[in-house]
Amino acid sequence: MESKVVIVTGASRGIGLAAAKDLLAASHKVVLVSRSAEQLQELKEQFSSQVAYLAADLTVADTPGPPLTCPKTAFRATELALLTFGRLDGVIINHGVLSPMSRIENASVEEWKKLYDANFFSALALAKETIPHLRASKGRMIFTSSGAATSAYTAWGAYGSSKAALNSLARHIAVEEPDITTVAISPGRVDTDMQKEIRDQGAAMSPKDYETFKSDFEQGRLVKPEESGGVIAKLSVDAKPELSGNYFKWDAPVLAEYR
Repeated sequence: MESKVVIVTGASRGIGLAAAKDLLAASHKVVLVSRSAEQLQELKEQFSSQVAYLAADLTVADTPGPPLTCPKTAFRATELALLTFGRLDGVIINHGVLSPMSRIENASVEEWKKLYDANFFSALALAKETIPHLRASKGRMIFTSSGAATSAYTAWGAYGSSKAALNSLARHIAVEEPDITTVAISPGRVDTDMQKEIRDQGAAMSPKDYETFKSDFEQGRLVKPEESGGVIAKLSVDAKPELSGNYFKWDAPVLAEYR
């Protein structure tokens, strides 16, 4: 396969790191974006000619003031891909947060806004910035979504609704940009820091739902980051156009060739 250039956000751990490693192992070039630089630098040292990275927060502005979506970071990541590798073929929009976890009657609107900055508006900023370049390369845009986008859990209103909005964004990009293959993927219950956060801070959830997450961990049923991350990586360079506009679970039969 021809070497492709892919931006990966949330690349320092979990699904993003697994996707980045999968792409690098397949000789692709990656631009890694994460708030933490340590893991990104390690990959740069290991794959010097294949890696460029940007240690930045997509949801914090470069000027004083309250948190907000930072289009400058989206621009810098896109510019880094073009200046370093000369093109852009794929984007994996993978970053996001779970908290606040609270019932809607107890919700803080300001906290919801911050979560939407992290999970939706920063994704929109990066999508908007990369569309012209992906259109030119007939590339792929892959969103890491969640089963919570189509289900409901007590205390997950902010997270679940933000992921549902992400799915809708993917559908609208697919309609407006037929030359870009755009897919949203639920990675399953993955053994990452977010699952630990659920186990440690899930007191506001219903006891029944909380116990299912705890039991999946204790019984070894969590998905490994390399499993769903590998599917996301392969889709970012080789997703078929007929998949565009859809939301899939990572292990859906239609995605068997990407596993």
